[in-house]
Amino acid sequence: MALTQMQIIQSLGEAMSWFERELNWGVPPTELRHLCGRIGELYAALITNGQMATEVNQRGYDVVSESGERISVKTTAMMGLTGHVTFNSRSLEFVDRVIVLRMNTEEMQVETLLNALIADVRPLLTGPTEGNQVLALSRLIERRRVRSDIALVNEIVIDHYTIRELETGTIEVERDGVSISPVKPVLRELAARLNVSLINGKGNELNTRQLGTQVIRAVAALIGGKMVPDYSAGLGDEEA
Repeated sequence: MALTQMQIIQSLGEAMSWFERELNWGVPPTELRHLCGRIGELYAALITNGQMATEVNQRGYDVVSESGERISVKTTAMMGLTGHVTFNSRSLEFVDRVIVLRMNTEEMQVETLLNALIADVRPLLTGPTEGNQVLALSRLIERRRVRSDIALVNEIVIDHYTIRELETGTIEVERDGVSISPVKPVLRELAARLNVSLINGKGNELNTRQLGTQVIRAVAALIGGKMVPDYSAGLGDEEA
């Protein structure tokens, strides 16, 4: 049975919450490969307005986009320039597009390292044409990252800062039009000025998504702006 976009968003939020809990329990992110993979597939389905593959071990691809593209999704928790993702060269003929994602554990969000047609990905692969081929993350990080067309849910402006909440729950911050990363220090500074608590109801520190949402709500209330209240509910929310 195909999932609706709202069900995909809710499932993504639940998976992100579980991922964060595992990290809080001291589990290394690189040991959460299955969960990372699930998050990546849900994220790819969301940004392409697509669906998960119909079979559990669908050969070659994981998601089918709204336009019918068969997408191979690779998700890693490796930070920096080290590491790689692996492809089975025998199944690449069934793939139209490749999306490589990274779990940013500092910002608790998904980063897109690559979103390209398979014809553009093949030259980046190394290894035998009849076995496993690898794509070094360093080759992706050095490339200009492709930003997917993700819907904007909320946006506010305070002083020189523009804060945006995307459909996926990701929080973006710009100062005078220049993107800021990481965003959490800025959110903490604004939270202090707006009297927004950094702690949730369970006594845990708010993650970037939760804090960003609270800051946006505080500014919207201050200026009398309107917000979309529940569209991204549950994304990164431990109490969801």
